[in-house]
Amino acid sequence: SRRPGEVVAEVERLAAEGVREVTLLGQNVNSYGRDVGSSFEELLRAVDAVEGIERLRFTSPHPKDFRRDVITAMAECAAVCEHAHLPLQSGSSRVLKAMRRTYSRERYMRLVAQLRAAIPDLALTTDIIVGFPGETEDEFLETLEVVEAVGFDGAFTFVYSPRAGTEAAAMPDQVPDEVKRDRIERLVEVVQGVAAERNASRVGSVEEVLVEGPSRTEPELLRGRTRRNTTVNFAGTAAPGDLVRVAIAGATSTTLRGTHLAAAAA
Repeated sequence: SRRPGEVVAEVERLAAEGVREVTLLGQNVNSYGRDVGSSFEELLRAVDAVEGIERLRFTSPHPKDFRRDVITAMAECAAVCEHAHLPLQSGSSRVLKAMRRTYSRERYMRLVAQLRAAIPDLALTTDIIVGFPGETEDEFLETLEVVEAVGFDGAFTFVYSPRAGTEAAAMPDQVPDEVKRDRIERLVEVVQGVAAERNASRVGSVEEVLVEGPSRTEPELLRGRTRRNTTVNFAGTAAPGDLVRVAIAGATSTTLRGTHLAAAAA
C-alpha cells in the first residue's frame, strides 16, 4: 500500500489544481493499509477532510474485506459518494466456492443489508460472470434471483472464457458456448430491467450533478454524473467541473435526463 500521507498529499495537490472528485483505485481496495499500519477507513476519513474535494469514490472493494468501520466512514464522510461497486460474480454459493471467492451468497446479502441500512440512498453496481465451469441452470437462476433481490443500479456482465494455465480452464463440465450466450442474454435483460426501475424512481427528484461536458449522443445537451454515479444528460448552461442541480424528468436503464434548475429559472 502507498503510505497514507503520500496519498493525502497527492489529493491535496489535485484539490489545489481545482479537482473536485477523486477515486481511490486498487485491487481489493478495502484491504488497503494493513502493510503500512493504516486502514482504508482511516484513509477515507483523511481524504474526506481535504478542502476542495467534493466527491470521493473508491473501486473495487472485495466483499470479504468490507468491514463495518468502512461502512460507517462511508455514511459519516460528506465527500464519500452514495455508491459502491460490489462484485458478486455469481449468486450461487457453490459456484462462488469453486471460484475461490471466499464468501457465500448469504454473506454477500448480509453485507448488502448492512450497507443499505447505513446508507439508505446507496446505489450498488456489480460484476457478474456466467458460464463458469460446472454452473448449472439452477445455479444461474440463483444469480438472477440475487440481481432482483439486491436491486443493482448496473452491472458489468461477462461470459466465462478459459485462460490457459488457470485452474478453472482444466475443470470438468465446461459450459457449452451456446448455453453461455443464452445465459448472458437473459442476465443482461434482467439487469437492464432492474436498473430501469431504479432509475425511473429518480424521476421527479432533484440531483446534484458534476458536469463533465457535452452529451456524447446529443451535443446540444450537457452530461454529468450524480453522487450515485448515474450519468445525466440535461439542458442548461454550465462548465465542466461545475456542480449543478438538475430536475430529473426522464430515465432509461443507464441514464437520467433533466433540466438545469438555474437555467430553467432564467
